[in-house]
Amino acid sequence: MLAADELYQPTLFWREASANMVKEIAEEGVENFRRLKGPLGYFVPTYGSPGNGFSEQQVDELSSLIKERYPGALKPILALDSYLNGEAEALANYRVFMAGDQTDKAPNLQAFSESSFGSPKEQFEFEGRAYSRSSLNYLLGLVLLKRHLDGELPTKVLEIGGGFGSLGEILAKSEIKDLRYIDVDIPPTGFVAEQYLRAALGQSAVATYASTADSAVIDIDSLPTATTLCAWQIERLQGEVDLFVNFISFQEMEPSVVRNYLSHVERLKAKWVLLRNLREGKQKWREGSFGVMEPILGDDYAEMLPNYDLIDRNVLPFGYRTVDNFHSELLLFRRNA
Repeated sequence: MLAADELYQPTLFWREASANMVKEIAEEGVENFRRLKGPLGYFVPTYGSPGNGFSEQQVDELSSLIKERYPGALKPILALDSYLNGEAEALANYRVFMAGDQTDKAPNLQAFSESSFGSPKEQFEFEGRAYSRSSLNYLLGLVLLKRHLDGELPTKVLEIGGGFGSLGEILAKSEIKDLRYIDVDIPPTGFVAEQYLRAALGQSAVATYASTADSAVIDIDSLPTATTLCAWQIERLQGEVDLFVNFISFQEMEPSVVRNYLSHVERLKAKWVLLRNLREGKQKWREGSFGVMEPILGDDYAEMLPNYDLIDRNVLPFGYRTVDNFHSELLLFRRNA
């Protein structure tokens, strides 16, 4: 990674975190990544702590307080626990997913149930299927996408910054024939996604970095169901893709890095571009805190994608509005040239 062009190295937001997560995963094992502090703070989103802003100590104190003061108040106790552990919000997102999904159209998103690899700190079961915040985020985005596909089914999907591989798992379990999902990411996140997808889909279904590292050309049509690549390998990808996806990670990069990645999306002639990012942009970096040097705003993507038309823009119900009024919005673009 450190020998690669600066455009493919971790940006300011991720630089220190990446080094810390390498150490943490090496010590605790990748099989436990979904309960480790570093991943939970960066690429394993939760509805409960830390995602809801409460520390584990605060959760314990609030739960203990109401149980001590009102020991017989079963319903308030259950309601508070459901809020603090994230189940209430997860159920709300699941209901939107079920209500919004057009089940008569492919892909069959209802066939998905999430793997438990990584020893998740937080995973919920609804109607016999398992979900996390990561998978429900993607499912809501895919529900929005399905509304515009008009019978078209993307089979070649490129994602940059795919977290631990949720999108690849969802698509692979959604009855898409001849699927080719490609996740391009920096270490150690790409390594984690590689291990997760191999556990969720089977080792033979996933092409790893080791199998592509020496390839001068990586032909999309020759890849298996899922492939994990390191960031600098995107230059070697050849062919075309139907769909490009980025959920949340572009907002953590600098504009020059995002612009370079999108130039490859253009080169690979993606028909659809599905993004989820903060409309207002990520916080700016300052001494003693994390952030970006120059935030990317929601409106910046249209300028970076001149050959695409903005088809849909959505915060509610498929995106998210924070309690302090920031807007995590979905943007859907279609190629016009």
